[in-house]
Amino acid sequence: MRKLIKRRFPLTQAIFLVGLAVLILNFMYYRSIARKDLLLTLEEKQSVLEKKLLSLESLVKHQRESDRDLLHRLRLANPLTYLPKGNKDSYLPILVLACNRVSVNIALDKLLQYRPSAEKFPIIVSQDCGHQETADVIKKYIHLHNITFIKQPDLSDIAVPAVHSKLVNYYKVSRHYKWALEQVFMVFNFSAVVIVEDDIEVAPDFYEYFSTLRPLLHNDSNLWCVSAWNDNGMNEKVSDEAALLYRTDFFPGLGWMLERDLWLELRSTWPITFWDDWMRHPDQRKGRQCLRPEISRTKTFGAKGVSNGAFYDKYLQHIKLNTEFVPFSKLDLSYLNKDVYNTSYTQKVYSLPLLSAADIASNQRPEEKAVRVEYKDKPGFVSIAKQFGIMEDFKSGVPRMGYNGIVSFVANARRVYLAPESPWKGYNISWN
Repeated sequence: MRKLIKRRFPLTQAIFLVGLAVLILNFMYYRSIARKDLLLTLEEKQSVLEKKLLSLESLVKHQRESDRDLLHRLRLANPLTYLPKGNKDSYLPILVLACNRVSVNIALDKLLQYRPSAEKFPIIVSQDCGHQETADVIKKYIHLHNITFIKQPDLSDIAVPAVHSKLVNYYKVSRHYKWALEQVFMVFNFSAVVIVEDDIEVAPDFYEYFSTLRPLLHNDSNLWCVSAWNDNGMNEKVSDEAALLYRTDFFPGLGWMLERDLWLELRSTWPITFWDDWMRHPDQRKGRQCLRPEISRTKTFGAKGVSNGAFYDKYLQHIKLNTEFVPFSKLDLSYLNKDVYNTSYTQKVYSLPLLSAADIASNQRPEEKAVRVEYKDKPGFVSIAKQFGIMEDFKSGVPRMGYNGIVSFVANARRVYLAPESPWKGYNISWN
């Protein structure tokens, strides 16, 4: 029995060991499969995670674009976003009236180039016409330069008299002016504004000029505007006296400043067309004057427009734009006060040597650097103006840039004052 047991034990032991080995091998096999399955699962999970991350990045990018678009639409819906809060008296906004000129960027770039303070001089662009290409240009400035962009909502056609069938744009311009000025004074609540159009280029001292003259406008009841424009400011018709300023009975426009009180006076009777000529009528002007420079602080580059064309070719393109920065805030401008100016200017003009247009053309008395030429009536003025190449028309009896009927310009390198005979009898409204 013992021998039998001894022989069976090695066999049993062997079977046990073989079974154990098989068990171990099976365990290792299934474990390796489990590990492989686990590795595959991790790789799949990593792939899924990467796809989710890419999808999330795309969603974030899309959301950012959506947020920017929403912010842009909110800014358009709420144009006050970039305008100062609280008391507006210390601010002087620049109102740019735009329509369908994609070149509005030229005007905006110059305004931004010379602007000394974005806070003090907020820029508001008001667009009429609904021209999308122009709107797209303006929108680029909203984010980059905090410009406020508003749109005139009434783009409906205007019924005009048959005689004005080709002048409908003048009606639209007048409508736009009224709406835009209502926004500035009645909605945004500013106390003054400088108006330029979308084809205007400004001088380096544009802001210095208007901000310095604003107190004069405010304190002088006989002033109703400050203009940056000289209608007779062609290159050879002005001196190099960049700091020289005048009072004028003529309303120049083309870059001008008015105060809220004037708008409150004008808004209820604002005309449906030809707003600038309406401003020049005695019923509106009421004997008041504007300040204007010897050398213009604005220049139009728009050959095509509502009222340009041949007029641009003959006059506007030759206007000299000032290039020298004049520190007006440091100058004594007391000579512009009404009583001082009226007496000194008139006395100076009528004390000058009297020459004819022919005398000046032939350079008679060259030692006289300032002279007077007189006219008796409208035809006389027009004839002399044509000889000198200055503006020859009248608006409600007032010659362009006239003061008490006197028009100042340069001819043959000397100062000429084209003046009515003394004593002056006032403007004749029939001279139109």
